[in-house]
Amino acid sequence: MDTSESADHARRFGGIARLYGAPALAAFGRAHVAVIGIGGVGSWAAEALARSAIGTLTLIDLDNVAESNTNRQIHALDGNYGKPKVEAMAERIRQINPQCDVRLVEDFIEPDNFASVLGGGGFDFVVDAIDSVRTKTALIAWCVAQKLPLITVGGAGGQLDPTRIRIDDLALTIQDPLLSKVRAQLRKQHGFPRGPKAKFKVSAVYSDEPLIYPEAAVCDIDEEAEHVTTSPGHTGPVGLNCAGFGSSVCVTASFGFAAVAHVLRALAQQANAK
Repeated sequence: MDTSESADHARRFGGIARLYGAPALAAFGRAHVAVIGIGGVGSWAAEALARSAIGTLTLIDLDNVAESNTNRQIHALDGNYGKPKVEAMAERIRQINPQCDVRLVEDFIEPDNFASVLGGGGFDFVVDAIDSVRTKTALIAWCVAQKLPLITVGGAGGQLDPTRIRIDDLALTIQDPLLSKVRAQLRKQHGFPRGPKAKFKVSAVYSDEPLIYPEAAVCDIDEEAEHVTTSPGHTGPVGLNCAGFGSSVCVTASFGFAAVAHVLRALAQQANAK
């Protein structure tokens, strides 16, 4: 950055340095974070990372912005409907932080492209906002095997109270059908430990709020609309895409913010320990 760019960056993100420390802000600028799934949770996670001066962001999703996304996704605006979500989100990020290197992967992440998309990319963290049990399970196992730091996010639909959101080891999460299925598959297919005290050493964002189920007629309408853009193998009512559940941006955004708070705290702790 030249002198004017450096001064502009300091004005935009000086509040980050005053909170996390100057070494942390510098580390955020060097960091490379992937957000997988740019929807009701992932779009807010990407926004928070951009506003925290993360230097390189890779956005991964194949969906387009739809009108049915409006109640919970930050890029769902007039003028964006029909655009790829990664493209719409990248436009926002470049306005927030012109110095951010935004990389777009307009594709669904799948086990057969983990290595090509994530391997060798120099990632410091992965935010998993995937709504497919199969893909989520495989991604977590792959990241653990590669020693790639990851935080996974549970289902955000059917909940009203963002104060019920928690972060804990994936093995200890409750009240989350999506993460429950993922946990079972990790144990069955990938040898993750069993037992009430056996931890996975994978952090997860979830809510302990009991799920609120919609009336059947409303659910049917929402599911029909969501099936247009959902990813292959999605989990229906337990998915992050909220198909079958109602959703509140107060909750979906808070899931994304909680995930990013975890990422920033980890990066800051590493930077300030040096």
